[in-house]
Amino acid sequence: MNELFVLAVVGGGLAGGGLAVLCAALLPAVPALGPALDRLYPTTRQPERQTFVRWLSRNMQIPRQDLAIIGRTSEGYVVSLIANGLAGLAIPATLGVISAMLGLGVPPTIPLGGAVLFAIAGMWLAHRNVLEKARAARAEFVRALCTYVDLAATQVRSGHGPMESLERAVGICHGWVFDHLRAALARARLRLTPPWDELKRLSRELNVVELGDLADIMRSAGTDGAQVYQTLRARADSLRDQVRIQELETAELRTNKLDMPTAALILVLLGLMGYPFMAALLAY
Repeated sequence: MNELFVLAVVGGGLAGGGLAVLCAALLPAVPALGPALDRLYPTTRQPERQTFVRWLSRNMQIPRQDLAIIGRTSEGYVVSLIANGLAGLAIPATLGVISAMLGLGVPPTIPLGGAVLFAIAGMWLAHRNVLEKARAARAEFVRALCTYVDLAATQVRSGHGPMESLERAVGICHGWVFDHLRAALARARLRLTPPWDELKRLSRELNVVELGDLADIMRSAGTDGAQVYQTLRARADSLRDQVRIQELETAELRTNKLDMPTAALILVLLGLMGYPFMAALLAY
């Protein structure tokens, strides 16, 4: 009886803790002003109070570029891993406690091993979700960058300088991609640095190589006085071709994934059609 009570308390505690952490991760969080202040004034902020989650975020192997492009912090990523791990840990533990209370005689090693496997699977799913969202965000960033390069080329052809062309082009469009670009140009104005340097830094932060190419093109116009209109138009065309190829590859991959269900459906239909014939043949 004491063993059942201990198992019930442990299982209930794990389940309640996992649900509490999961609810805390799903609730809307306060806007992360700290990273924004770090980008604007990296040397003037006071050192932050060390916490366990922050310590993990600074010592774990974290996909920081993927988190940056989807607008999540390292601490939020660690919390999501912990929440999913605890949720996966709680499911087999709860089932083990229920089986013990019902007297089913399940060995403790089975729910313990299942809890470890479910915890690892939950953490892997949380990590995989970040990677998938980052991949989709980069594809969307490149699509928006096609428009931005076209607008910058139009501004250059209208007689504006490279800095003014970047500023005027980003002020026309809206969306999270252009919010990143506007923030980079605003940092350049505050720091009195060339805008292409900030765009290059943003490309490294988000791991968007195409944005770094745009920064290099505009740097050649700003430092060497090169005529970059044709270069920008050619770069916009190449980006469109790149996006088109990626869309075709995605469509082909999704089409191939439909082949197996289609083949299985055909086999089921053939079985249903051939069953009466086979049944009559065996009866005969």
